[in-house]
Amino acid sequence: MASAAEQLAANLNFDAFRKATELHKRIWFTLWALIVYRLGTYIPIPGIDPAAFQQAFQGQAQGILGMFNMFSGGAVERMAIFALNVMPYISASIIVQLLGAVYPPWEKLRKEGGEAGRKTLNQYTRYLTVVLAVFQSFGIAVGLSQSPGLVENPGLFFIVSTVVTLTGGTMFLMWLGEQITSRGVGNGISLLIFAGIVAVLPQYLFQAFELTRTGSMSAGALIFMILLVVAITVGIVFMERSQRRLLVQYPKRQVGNRMFGGDTSFLPLKINASGVIPPIFASSLLLLPATVMGFAASANLPPWLDWLPLAVGQLQHGQPLFMLLYGALIVFFCFFYTSIVMNPEDTAENLRKYGGFLPGIRPGKRTAEYIDFVMTRLTVIGAAYITLVCLVPEALMSFSGTQFYMGGTSLLIVVSVTMDTVAQIQSHLLAHQYEGLIKKSKLRGGGRR
Repeated sequence: MASAAEQLAANLNFDAFRKATELHKRIWFTLWALIVYRLGTYIPIPGIDPAAFQQAFQGQAQGILGMFNMFSGGAVERMAIFALNVMPYISASIIVQLLGAVYPPWEKLRKEGGEAGRKTLNQYTRYLTVVLAVFQSFGIAVGLSQSPGLVENPGLFFIVSTVVTLTGGTMFLMWLGEQITSRGVGNGISLLIFAGIVAVLPQYLFQAFELTRTGSMSAGALIFMILLVVAITVGIVFMERSQRRLLVQYPKRQVGNRMFGGDTSFLPLKINASGVIPPIFASSLLLLPATVMGFAASANLPPWLDWLPLAVGQLQHGQPLFMLLYGALIVFFCFFYTSIVMNPEDTAENLRKYGGFLPGIRPGKRTAEYIDFVMTRLTVIGAAYITLVCLVPEALMSFSGTQFYMGGTSLLIVVSVTMDTVAQIQSHLLAHQYEGLIKKSKLRGGGRR
C-alpha cells in the first residue's frame, strides 16, 4: 500500500498547481526579481566609451572575460552596473565559511549559536562583501582609467563613481537574492547566476550557427558540440539524482500494552552533497582576480610588471595553468563544503537519540566513523564527476581549438539549479495539498460533532 506522501505526490497535476495561490505569488515574485536583474545588466556605468570598450572586450572575449560575461548575463560586455554580479558575495561566503571551520569564535557561532549565530555570520558575510566589492571595483576602475580611449574623462571622479556604482550593484543583487530565497522559489543567488547564463545562450547559439554557415566552423564540429552538451546533461542528471542509502533500523519498544518501533528506513547520502557550490566558488576565486589583472595588463605597465600579461594569458580558457587551478579548487571545495553540510557526528547522535542504528555498527562514535568513511568515498566520486564535467570542454577547447559556448561549468549550474527549483516547486505543492487534507479532515470532524 502506498504511503500518504506517495499518494500526495501521485495527485500532483495542473489542477493542484492552479489551486496553489501562495505558490503563484512566489513564482511571480521570482520572475519579477529576475526581470529587474536583467534590466540592470543593460545600464552602463557612467563615463565609459561604449564603442571603445566593446572593441577592447572583443579582444579578450574568448578568455576569462568571456566566462565572466556569461555568468553576469552580458553585464561585463556592456560594463553595466551589475558587472561584478554576485561574485564578491560568493567570495565573502567562502572566507566566512573557511574561518567558521578554523576560527574558534566563529566555529562556536556556527555550531552552537543556532539561528542567532547564523544571522551573525550572515551579517559578517555582508560586511566582507562590501569590502571585497570596493577592492575589486577599485581595481577595475583603475584599470579602465589607465587604458587609453576607454574612459571619456579619466580621473578621481570616474574612479569614485565606478567604485560606488559597481559596489552598489553587487549589494543590490545580494539583497535581491535574499528576497528571492525568502519570498520566491529556489535559491536566490543561484537563480541570479542561472538567469545570467541562460540569458546569453541564444546569442552564443546564434554565433555557433553563424560560424557554421560562413564555414568558419564545420558542421561536424557543431554536431559534436550538441551531442557533447546532451551527453553531459544526461550525466549531470544521473549523478545528481544518485545516492547511497544506508539502512537504519529502529528497535521495538513497549509503551503500556502496545508495541512501537521495529521499522526500517534509509539514510540517503548524495554522491554530490556539495551541489553546484564548488564550481561557483572556484570560478569566483579565479575570475575576479584574473579580470582585474586583465584590465591592468592592458594599461601602460612599469618594467617590474612585465610578467603580468604572461600570467593573464596563462589564466585563459584551455590553458594548462587555468585547468590545473580550476580542477584543484573544485576538488578542495567539494570536500570542504561536504564537511560543512554533512556532519557525521551530529548525524550519528541524532540516530542514537531517536533509537536508530545501522545494522552491524555500534551506535555513537563507530556510527559516525562509518558514515564519515562512506561520505569520504562518495565525495571522491562526486569531486571526480564535477571536475570531469567542468574540465572536459576546457581540454577539448585546448586540443582542438574549437570554442565551446556552453562549458561544463555553465551546464552544471543550469541543470542543477533547474532540478533544485523544480524540487522546491513540488515541495510547495505537496505542502499545499497536505494543508488542504488537514482542513478537510477538520471540517468532517466538526460536521460529525
